[in-house]
Amino acid sequence: MKNLILDKYKLILWMVALPSLICAQELDEKALLQKQNKAQLFVAEGNESFQNEDFITAEMAYRKAMSQQSNTVAASYNLGNGFYKEGNFDEALYRHEQAAKDATSKTEKHKAFHNIGNILMQNQLCKEAVEAFKNALRNNPNDDETRYNLAMAKECAKHEKEQDEKDDEDSDDKKDEKDEKNQEQQDQDKKDEQGDDNEDKKDQGDEDKQDGNDKEDEEGKPDEDKDENDKGDDSDKQQQQPQPRPSTLNGQQIKNLLEALNDKESKVQEKINAEKQKGAKVKNEKDW
Repeated sequence: MKNLILDKYKLILWMVALPSLICAQELDEKALLQKQNKAQLFVAEGNESFQNEDFITAEMAYRKAMSQQSNTVAASYNLGNGFYKEGNFDEALYRHEQAAKDATSKTEKHKAFHNIGNILMQNQLCKEAVEAFKNALRNNPNDDETRYNLAMAKECAKHEKEQDEKDDEDSDDKKDEKDEKNQEQQDQDKKDEQGDDNEDKKDQGDEDKQDGNDKEDEEGKPDEDKDENDKGDDSDKQQQQPQPRPSTLNGQQIKNLLEALNDKESKVQEKINAEKQKGAKVKNEKDW
């Protein structure tokens, strides 16, 4: 019984709250519709300014449209066309990629990818442009202009590939040439080092030869040191000879000895003179 009453109570609450939820949803849809209408009005203003070549005013209008409805494809697409006309390819590419993402119809996707391909060609990204034109043709296979642009993009990509291969070959050739020059330089450095070693050996040989000559000169020269040593040896020999011993005689004995020696010497001299008188020859010539 209690559960039955509780279920009835919940049912009453749900029936009371349901009109409020429906009313809130209607308000959200109404607000969304109002934003969509405002976005369309801003897009229309932007298109008018764009046709009058007033891109600054057109850009402001397109941005207002996206502030009301961020996924407004027309605003993104037309804003991208304006940047492309101004030469701002990076911003134009961003806006067209945004349009291609938000597009809901094949017609919108085809136009967005077609313009993306044109922008990539301007940036010389041929390979990427080929993919963009292919995506455009997937959404509209009957567009001859897209097909023609695809053929041009393929030709550009082929030339780009050949140029890259040539650059790689040139790079390899330059690398080989650089390696060859480095090897030649290493060989030359090695030869220079060997030449320096030989020169050092030659200089060392000359120094050794000069030292030998100096040694011979020293051996041929009188050895002053040797003379000095010889003198020293003589001095030593003299020192080694017996030295006269000091006399132990007194004064009177020395006097008597000297008188005896003088007397003996006088007698010897008298004898010699006598013998000279006997053997002397008579001179026949007269002295002048």
